[in-house]
Amino acid sequence: MDRLLSMRVFQQVADAGSFAAAARQLDLSPAAVTRLVVDLEEHLGTRLMQRTTRRLSLTEAGHTYLGRVRHILQDIDEADGLAQAHTQEMRGVLRIHAPPVLAVHILAPLVAGFRQLHPGIVFDIDVDAPDQPAIEDHDITLMGADASFDGNVIARPVIASHGVLVAAASYVARHGLPLQPPDLSQHLCLRLRLAGQRPTLWRLQHATEPERVVEVPVQPVLWANHTDTLLRATHDGAGICAAPLELVAAHLCSGQLVRVLPDWVSGHYTVYAAMPSRRFVPRRTHAFLDYLTEHTRANLAQAMPPCCETTP
Repeated sequence: MDRLLSMRVFQQVADAGSFAAAARQLDLSPAAVTRLVVDLEEHLGTRLMQRTTRRLSLTEAGHTYLGRVRHILQDIDEADGLAQAHTQEMRGVLRIHAPPVLAVHILAPLVAGFRQLHPGIVFDIDVDAPDQPAIEDHDITLMGADASFDGNVIARPVIASHGVLVAAASYVARHGLPLQPPDLSQHLCLRLRLAGQRPTLWRLQHATEPERVVEVPVQPVLWANHTDTLLRATHDGAGICAAPLELVAAHLCSGQLVRVLPDWVSGHYTVYAAMPSRRFVPRRTHAFLDYLTEHTRANLAQAMPPCCETTP
């Protein structure tokens, strides 16, 4: 027996004054309504209602039970409403996990604009780069992955991009530009340290002919596991580095940075927003995912007029 349903049916019969009226209001058959009330009485071991062909009335036990049932059902409805509000209302805490480069360049610039639209939402952001992010502990986990990514996670693509080689205008003025990938071996190279990759071997892919791949031996003057460290050194003229296009597009257009070997890229990748489940996703999460995707793509498009695609 569904005791909660039986309690609701009993309350509705008592309020409506008949089994037939309660059945219509609950969209149940009269037989089902009668059966549920009978089951409830059998469970309780007492009669709750007196039925005759002309009228229906509550017994003394029925009056006492109805008073308690009303409070119980009201408490349940209020508890349901509070729980649903966490999913349906545009307020509450949005818990996001992101590696440092995505937190600084993708996530942080969106906070102010999003909160102007939804001031009832606050952010709890974890910035870390573990090998296995705890996706189940956050509403959204931002992650970057290359073309081979096939992780068994619920992930929504935010933006597809590629890595480009860049240098400061001051570096180009002193050292010139490499004309072909092998020329990199004669330049000051700044490399990102990644698991499974050798910093002394730079693998490049042709931008329009993906099957063309070259591996250039280099001797880096700096290698680091932090993208912003490499970008800072690059801006200061320390050498040539590879960086995600969306991080450097505006600097290319302003002339602060120069595109190096524009026909070649250091790889293709996608930024994903992973979630712990597709079920019962709060409205605030849906809203931020839409905002994140729309504004990240718009910001990249705005920062990428034709000057970003050619070397000045």
